[in-house]
Amino acid sequence: MPVDKVNNTKDEIQEEVSQELSTRKLSWQKLKRFDSFDIESRRASGHHGDATKEGVAWGVILQLAFQSIGIVYGDIGTSPLYVYASTFSNGIHHEDDILGVLSLIFYTLTLIPLIKYVFIVLKANDNGEGGTFALYSLICRHAKVGLIPSQQAEDCDVSNFQLQLPSKCLTMASILRNKLEKSQSAKFFLLFATMLGTSMVIGDGVLTPCISVLSAVGGIKEATSNMTQDRIVWISVAILVCLFAVQRFGTDKVGYSFAPIISIWFALIGGIGVYNFIKFDPSVIKAINPAYIVGYFGRNKKNAWISLGGVVLATTGTEAMFADLGHFTVPSIQLSMCCVTYPALVCAYTGQASWLRKHTDLVGDTFFKSTPGPFYWPMFVVAVLASIIASQAMISGTFSIIQQSLALGCFPRVKIVHTSTKYEGQVYIPEVNYLLMLACVCVTLGFRTTEKIGNAYGTAVVSVMTLTSGLLVLIMIMIWKSNIILVICYVLVICSVEFVYLSSVLYKFDQGGYLPLAFAALLMTIMYVWNDVYRRKYYYELDHKISNEQVKEIVADTNLSRIPGFAIFYSELVQGIPPIFKHYVANVPALHSILVFVSIKSLPISKVPLEERFLFCRVEPKELNVFRCVARYGYTDVHNEEEPFEKILVEKLKEFIRKYYWLSQTVTNHVEGSEGSTDVSIEGENEGIEDVRLVQEQAVEREIEMVDKASRAGSVHLIGESEVIPGEGAGIGKRILIDYAYNFLKKNVRQSEKVYGIPYKRMLKVGMTYEL
Repeated sequence: MPVDKVNNTKDEIQEEVSQELSTRKLSWQKLKRFDSFDIESRRASGHHGDATKEGVAWGVILQLAFQSIGIVYGDIGTSPLYVYASTFSNGIHHEDDILGVLSLIFYTLTLIPLIKYVFIVLKANDNGEGGTFALYSLICRHAKVGLIPSQQAEDCDVSNFQLQLPSKCLTMASILRNKLEKSQSAKFFLLFATMLGTSMVIGDGVLTPCISVLSAVGGIKEATSNMTQDRIVWISVAILVCLFAVQRFGTDKVGYSFAPIISIWFALIGGIGVYNFIKFDPSVIKAINPAYIVGYFGRNKKNAWISLGGVVLATTGTEAMFADLGHFTVPSIQLSMCCVTYPALVCAYTGQASWLRKHTDLVGDTFFKSTPGPFYWPMFVVAVLASIIASQAMISGTFSIIQQSLALGCFPRVKIVHTSTKYEGQVYIPEVNYLLMLACVCVTLGFRTTEKIGNAYGTAVVSVMTLTSGLLVLIMIMIWKSNIILVICYVLVICSVEFVYLSSVLYKFDQGGYLPLAFAALLMTIMYVWNDVYRRKYYYELDHKISNEQVKEIVADTNLSRIPGFAIFYSELVQGIPPIFKHYVANVPALHSILVFVSIKSLPISKVPLEERFLFCRVEPKELNVFRCVARYGYTDVHNEEEPFEKILVEKLKEFIRKYYWLSQTVTNHVEGSEGSTDVSIEGENEGIEDVRLVQEQAVEREIEMVDKASRAGSVHLIGESEVIPGEGAGIGKRILIDYAYNFLKKNVRQSEKVYGIPYKRMLKVGMTYEL
């Protein structure tokens, strides 16, 4: 390397080092802690988060808004197929009841999908990602409420980790944060709420295909009297099987064909709604007066409250606006909802209400009966296509939810297949796909009618909305630091309405409402078992981790031979070296010339930029050639798929050796200076010091060459596979949890090498038993 180039690079690094040391204001004693990555990991980088979506051109926003129509609104757009039939399950007993229900639908659509989600919840995104997990990740970043002690100070340096907070801080935010951090029960409750919300969304992914396809196919009864309910059910089952069979091809190739179909659907239901409104009874416009809601409850009392379970179905799929936000931008979702979806739905429900005023006895088949004859077949075809698209959106959302749960350590390992090179959020999970298909077929064959499925559907929809509101209130107080008056208004208006709807859908628990709760109970049991043992294992490794002094003793052992090659030792432990390493050396007394302990860590953010992904730390003395590395991923990042993890790791290790060598020298000189030693300035022009630097640069190049040589000699991937058994004196509950529940799940899920894509020919498993 030319001397001028070396000096220029050196000066740049020294300038960065001096800025680093002045801005961080860390004590030199703290820098010498072996288990801190504070200085080693620091790098200057810009913000890569949602800022990339800010300032998007209007042309792009319009394009995204059009695309979002097909991907986001299929579920809520097909709700007119069954809302009135589900609400008036016992028939219409008074003409003004139609106005009362229309008024309920109008204000529910305005209050929850439009005001709550479009103008409030969408703002609570995690660097452009949405969903229950995104809300939980925001809370975890702002308050230390995570149950796994893997937090590092360096995580806050990731550009996407930064929270843009208002400058004005309220005392209430600090009080709430402190209470959450000090209360173990509050931490468990937040995790429980996140698990419940995740389970309900997955349950939504089961029920959406069932009710949407069954409702659309049921319209064929209008064309022929020979079509029995049994035939409708079996046709629906066939469509569902085909729908799940094509999931493995991904939605990328057909995703943009969805938008025109759903746009045609909205145009048809909106246009037919306007036609029916003008032709049958324009006076239904009076329903804008909320007094008709009061009159509806006054006449029907308890039955009106029970019917709310049907009204709330008008908001099905609302959560998709937030969950699918990662594919779009906030302005594009707001634009498509306000300009297309909301007006079309209001027109559709208003037109159906006008038609019902003249045909109160046909409420069970409102949608297709109210369709003008010439439009019947086009409407039937588009309805079936729209119901399939609505199902596709929720199935894809289920895959994304499970992917996020994996990052939280709350779901057994499954294979994640990324079906699109263009959109990172489009994933396919084979095991989950087949389980969803089986569940959908069983629900369709078991319930057979949209009324019973609607009861179950309403429970899932309102439960997710209520949980989202609860997490949002915490964010409003802690992160947004909103005025307390606004928080109280949100709770009194929106949260109270959602609780009323929740009480209504739970009333029909024995009429199908138990189904999503049963799904949630099963999924939460799986999540709890996996997460509980996962945490126990982590704490066991944390308590038994190997100190750096023990590593020195192990590596310095004369009976231990060093062989050429590059070894990557995987572990879940972030704050040290796992105990399984000592077990490995005791049985295989040989180590490769370069050894890197790699911990795959998930941060509570959506994405980690590649340049900020790896943190390195050297295990002293440097002659050992032993390093620790934390590979940080967001919950939507790809793990070792279509990216050369091993190659990137080697390059980042060499970058670490080269770039931060000068930093370590600076720290050493400052420490010596602070202890009264002879002051040797890095920036001095003494020729003797320059000679020392030249020697040091040559040493760095030799070390990098050693890394390259070890990599060329071949790499081996060492995986720690720990078996867990209950410790002595464990109770019956703990034995059932570990011996039966956890070990059953572990035997039936994918192993680590399949999840991380490790090549079999260069893999070595190291087994050890942990007594928990």
